[in-house]
Amino acid sequence: MNRRIVTALVSLCSMVSVAVFAQDGFPSRPISMVVPFPPGGMADLAGRPLAHAMEKALKQPVVLLNKPGASGAVGMQSVAVAKPDGYTIMNTLVSFQTIPEVDSLFGRQPAYSRDQFAPIALIAADPPILVVGVDTPWKSVKELVADAKKRPGEIIYSSSGLYGPSHVPMEMFLHAAGIRMRHLPVVGGSPAMTAVLGGNATMWASPPAMAAPHAAAGKLRMLAGWGAVRHPSFPDVPTFRELGYNIEFYVWAGLFAPVATPAPVQKILRDAVKVAVEDADFKAAMSKIQTPIAYKDAPEFQKFLDSDYKTLAEAVKRVGKIEDKK
Repeated sequence: MNRRIVTALVSLCSMVSVAVFAQDGFPSRPISMVVPFPPGGMADLAGRPLAHAMEKALKQPVVLLNKPGASGAVGMQSVAVAKPDGYTIMNTLVSFQTIPEVDSLFGRQPAYSRDQFAPIALIAADPPILVVGVDTPWKSVKELVADAKKRPGEIIYSSSGLYGPSHVPMEMFLHAAGIRMRHLPVVGGSPAMTAVLGGNATMWASPPAMAAPHAAAGKLRMLAGWGAVRHPSFPDVPTFRELGYNIEFYVWAGLFAPVATPAPVQKILRDAVKVAVEDADFKAAMSKIQTPIAYKDAPEFQKFLDSDYKTLAEAVKRVGKIEDKK
């Protein structure tokens, strides 16, 4: 009996020591925040002020690293296999959910699996807005759909990549409207916006944060949003649901760590994010890009992910293999 008590006490002391070590020892050097997209997209725009605010809480540099490629799969895979010590984390978008489904759809070895990551916190969840170049003739979704039906497959839209956070909502819209367009996939949100501004494409499903300055400058026209209700920053822009299309989609940004990251280290990261989202500079930065903060700690974020995954997995199945549609 005494031996059992001693063993239990040793085990308890060991657990306490791990927690204390994590609390005292982490972080002792800079943390890398991987954004698996090019600079200028929503993950990048939200990630930079978040990293700055987390630095204040953690008392260590948080360095943002852009690792674009394959609609985000390259950067996400790099974090999935990173050393799970808390020094490599990831701020990514909704395509985190769809990429494994696309790999399955094509019978490919998945670049990563969702269970290789531990959710740390949801940062933002914003519905994209359908924006068109100011030189295009369409003033409404109705006019756009009517024109597209006359010219199937001729109108070009851009996206941040196949099955990515701006491709899936566009395919949902095209399916609901019964129209066809040509797709110009690029390597991130910023290049997708550049394609529209430069006239190489006519429209895309843009994060509000990216669309706002160009719309204010008169370079883009907003036609509709994918939210359940109108975006608070753009009350004059109708939702697709208002226009009779039963579609809804959100571009969310969330923080993750490799799943084997020790629980005490995850807790330190979670607490740092909780402090960061209340930071005045972070709030000002998010307000400037007109992106509402939608903070959820890990347990609530996991529930959000599970619900979101069901919707997106079904959407990917409806889109199907792009190559089969050519």
